[in-house]
Amino acid sequence: MKGKIGYAPHVKRFYVSWYDSTDQKTYKVYQYKGFKLSSRDLAEKLLASMQGDVEKGVFRIEAYTKAGGEVVPYLRQWLKAIKGTITPATYKDYDNSIENHLVPFFETKPSLQLHEIRFDTNMELLAHIGRAGHGKQNVMYCLHACLDYAWRAGRIGVVPPFPRKRDYNIIEQPIVWLPEIRQKRVIEALPRWDQPIFWWLKLNVRRPAEAMALYKTDFNGEVFIVHRSFSSRELINKTKTGEVHHVPLVDEFAQYIDIEREKQLSLSIVSPYFFVNPRGKTPGKPYTHKALSDLWHAALEKTGESIRLYQGMKHSTCSQYINECGYSIYDVQMATDHATLASVKKYGKVEVSTRKALLEKRVVRFPNPVTNLERKGER
Repeated sequence: MKGKIGYAPHVKRFYVSWYDSTDQKTYKVYQYKGFKLSSRDLAEKLLASMQGDVEKGVFRIEAYTKAGGEVVPYLRQWLKAIKGTITPATYKDYDNSIENHLVPFFETKPSLQLHEIRFDTNMELLAHIGRAGHGKQNVMYCLHACLDYAWRAGRIGVVPPFPRKRDYNIIEQPIVWLPEIRQKRVIEALPRWDQPIFWWLKLNVRRPAEAMALYKTDFNGEVFIVHRSFSSRELINKTKTGEVHHVPLVDEFAQYIDIEREKQLSLSIVSPYFFVNPRGKTPGKPYTHKALSDLWHAALEKTGESIRLYQGMKHSTCSQYINECGYSIYDVQMATDHATLASVKKYGKVEVSTRKALLEKRVVRFPNPVTNLERKGER
């Protein structure tokens, strides 16, 4: 098998001479797991390790020649390679995870190779991450995505196990939401020309970034085709989940289409966007997350409420469906076009008053919308 041990008198060290057929170069490796090859025994261990990697099919000369090992450079190489396949927000989150958490950890392990990452390495990393709960989980998800890519590329033989969900000590907070009467009061406290986008969010239970990215051509008079979004302030031609959503026009929203058109005609705005910010520095520009948040908080002050925009809109409407309208989680999934039932279950934790009524067997059941439709069909 290739590789041989030599001695360099001028530095008083042994080395392993290795010819790499990939780039047709001969390398001299003077260190093993961060230690100088001061003895032949260490040199033999290094040579055995290199030969073992060849047998496993995971050998890469960079793992032995690059200072700091191969993990740190590979993390950065991977992020560069996938940049065009992920959203700007995901790229930003991965970059933060790599530079602020993964690189500092793996720099303390200069001899560690990519294929040597094991479950105990991941558990040590988990304890090293200076974040809590979901913050830790996001960093570990980043590493998992990188190792999965390395496995698919044939760089490693297997993706090691990662911490279980309970290892992150994530405490799920109860959903914060507004009853419909109070939610509507907040929306009605907004300036008239700014209300349409908020009513669209409430009545269609979509994300603010999707409303911001909606084009006039995405509406055919009956259905909104939601297939764009904003990610880290960049317009992208996909939603968060990558799915295209066909959102029917709710009758109650028709009046707000007229208000939006009135606004754009009055300001002589020509824009491809369905909803336009009347206070934008450049006419015809859509709302931004900050603009919507500022408007929302101004309305909260007028009404004495305290709740974030996403909680006040999507979380509140979904919770209203279950706690005020009596929808099942299956009904909510159908109405809102959630990708999975699991993502709807968090809204299914009914209020204490509802639970008390159920326990006391004094609840008058709300009609089930799906059941009613089925019965009409039967007739």
